[in-house]
Amino acid sequence: QRCSALRVLYIQDDVYPRFKDLLQGAMAELAIGDPRWLKTDVGPVIDAGSLKQLKAHAQDMKSKHKLIYECALNSSCQDGHFMPPTALEIGSMHDLKEEMFGPILHVIRFKQNKLEHVIEVNSTGYGLTFGIHSRIKRTIAFVRERIHVGNFYVNRNTTGAVVGLQPFGGEGLSGTGPKAGGPQYLLRFCHERTYTEDTTAA
Repeated sequence: QRCSALRVLYIQDDVYPRFKDLLQGAMAELAIGDPRWLKTDVGPVIDAGSLKQLKAHAQDMKSKHKLIYECALNSSCQDGHFMPPTALEIGSMHDLKEEMFGPILHVIRFKQNKLEHVIEVNSTGYGLTFGIHSRIKRTIAFVRERIHVGNFYVNRNTTGAVVGLQPFGGEGLSGTGPKAGGPQYLLRFCHERTYTEDTTAA
C-alpha cells in the first residue's frame, strides 16, 4: 500500500506472452501472511475498510476484464485484512475510475509503434510516480518529455526514495508535500519576472 507502488503496468505486445508466464510464475511463489516473519512477501492491508474496497474493485474488474493470476490465501490469513495479490489485463487507463492502494496490478498492452498510448496516464489527473524500463534512449526521452509526474524513474524500481536526501512530490491531483524538499525546493514556489522602469518619464 505504498503510494508509489506499481499499480498500472504498460507492456509491449510482442513481449507480453513471455512476461505473462513470468508474472504468473512469480505470483505463484509469493508467501502471504504475517509480516513479522522474514519468509512473508505480502502482509495484510491497513484495515477492514481498505480490504472491502479492494475486494469490491477486484471483483468488478474480474467481471469485465481478463484475470491473469490471483494468489490463493492459506489458513494463516483467516484472521486479518489479507487481500490476495491479483493481476488483471485491462484495455486502457480509462477503465480505472479511482486510485486503488493495494496488491492489485492492472496490465495494459500497447503496440511498439504506439508508444504515445502510454502517455494516456496524464488524462487521469494524477501524477506521483512513473517508471520506465528500456535500453533505447530515444524511447526514454520520448516518454520523459511528455509524462506529467513528480518522480520519473529509469531502469529501477519506483519505491525507495531516500527521505531527506531525494525530493519526492507529485503533480496534479497527487499534489506535493514536505517530502518534496531539496536544493531547489523554494524555487518551485517562485516565478521569475522582469521589470523595467522608465526613468525618462517626467
